[in-house]
Amino acid sequence: MKNFQIIAEIGSNWNGNEKIGKKMIKAAKLAGADYVKFQMWKAADLWKKSEPFWNDFKRSEMTPEIAKKFKKYSDEQKIKFFCSVFNPEAVETLENLNVKLYKIASWTASMKHKKSKSTLESIAQTKKPVIISTGMNANADKLKHIFRKNKKYFLYCVARYPTKMNQVNFTTMKKFDGFSDHTEGFLAPIMFASNFRNSKKTLFYEKHVSITESKGPDKSFAMSMNDFGQLISEFNKIKHL
Repeated sequence: MKNFQIIAEIGSNWNGNEKIGKKMIKAAKLAGADYVKFQMWKAADLWKKSEPFWNDFKRSEMTPEIAKKFKKYSDEQKIKFFCSVFNPEAVETLENLNVKLYKIASWTASMKHKKSKSTLESIAQTKKPVIISTGMNANADKLKHIFRKNKKYFLYCVARYPTKMNQVNFTTMKKFDGFSDHTEGFLAPIMFASNFRNSKKTLFYEKHVSITESKGPDKSFAMSMNDFGQLISEFNKIKHL
C-alpha cells in the first residue's frame, strides 16, 4: 500500500448547493482523503422525468461555473479535484480547468447510456490517466483499446446500492487496481486494505460520502464524513503493519 490513494465520492450529495459542496470538499480534506470527486451529467441524458429522484438529479447538475469554483476551492484546500463525466461537454469543461485525471463510471464504461461512446472517446483524446469502474461487466479489451494512450486503472466494483458483503469477491478484487466500494460499514474496506497491504502498485479506494445536509439517492449508501475519517485512520494503521 505504498501508493494508496483515497477518493471521497460526493456524487449528488452536495444537493446542487455550492455552499454544501465546498463544505464537503473541506470535510474530505480534513478526513484525510487524497481526492474529492463529483459527477458531471445532464439529467436528461441519463434519466426520464418519471424517475423518482429526477428533481435531485436535475438539481445536482454541475455547471462549468460551479466546476470552476469547486476546482479553485479544492486547490485552496490542497485536495485534488476530479469528476466522473457523462458527456463530451464535461470533458471540455474539465480540460479548461486542467484536471489531471478522469473517472469513468460503470454505466459509461459499459456503454449503457447514449453518450457513453462519445464521452469515452473525448477522454481518450486528453491522453490523461483514467480510473474505470467495472460494475456492469464492461468489455475490458475494448476499453484498453480506446484508452491505449492513457494510463488506466480498473477498479473492482459491484453496481448494487448498497452492496452486501456476500456480493463482494475479494479474490477477484486482487486482479484490479482498487475498489469502488458501495458496501455499508468498515468490514469490506478493511478487508480490501488488508489484502493489498503488501502491494507496491498504485491503488485507489473510492467511497461515497455524505454530511448531515446531504439529500437524494446517494445518501442512503454513503458513509458519513466522521466515519470516513475513522476509516482512513484505520487504513493508515494497515499501511504500517
